[in-house]
Amino acid sequence: MQNDLAVLSPEKTIITYRLSSIGSRILAHILDLILILFLDIALVMAVGQIFQFVSPTVSTVITVFVVVFGWLVYFIAFEAFWNGQTLGKKAVGIRVKMADGLPLTVGAAIGRNLLRPADMFPGTYFIGLLAMFTTPRSQRLGDLVSNTVVVHEKRAIPYFTPAPHTVGVHPLEHQVGELRGMTIEEYNALRRFADRFPELPSPVQDKLIREVYQPIAAKRGIAPIANVHPLYLAEAAVMKYGREHGLL
Repeated sequence: MQNDLAVLSPEKTIITYRLSSIGSRILAHILDLILILFLDIALVMAVGQIFQFVSPTVSTVITVFVVVFGWLVYFIAFEAFWNGQTLGKKAVGIRVKMADGLPLTVGAAIGRNLLRPADMFPGTYFIGLLAMFTTPRSQRLGDLVSNTVVVHEKRAIPYFTPAPHTVGVHPLEHQVGELRGMTIEEYNALRRFADRFPELPSPVQDKLIREVYQPIAAKRGIAPIANVHPLYLAEAAVMKYGREHGLL
């Protein structure tokens, strides 16, 4: 199983996600099952109190529905309308995404959860665990059919912050020169570089510095400064060019 999922964003920027470990998924599932148990008990008790003197038949039907399908409604509703997370996933710090990195769709949330019974067969989640162990992106059957993956929540690297494109004057603007001849394409590339950089792992950061920042910096005369990270110079160039051309 690979640890990272790399996708190409619509802005042609590489974004990486750390695939969830099987242990994290199991823990999230256990937490969800505990919550579902308490919710089912509360709902059954409430239904019994409301309908016991009105219609015992209705009470029985609702109780059976809650017990048989309540778990399915829980998973579908939370994942579809809470951006790929259930309460258990939120607690563990993982979420479901489409395999191309886009947010989980309602259809995919329904599809992956309708296949939970197949993954749970023969009652011990054997099929689902086997699929997760043997697929490169740790996908159970529901994930494979719905083209989804489970990833850890992205946490920005604490040493950097994204460029505040609309706030004040960057303190390093005087160090980036006049930026003569810079094109809008180069501006957009540097802006995406500054925005995405804090979220990326070190190998991808180094690659973007070499392939995106350094060629533009060399072409536009942005000289390196000792003990100043290229990210901050990129931010300064973005701020300066953007303000001078009415893009902020």
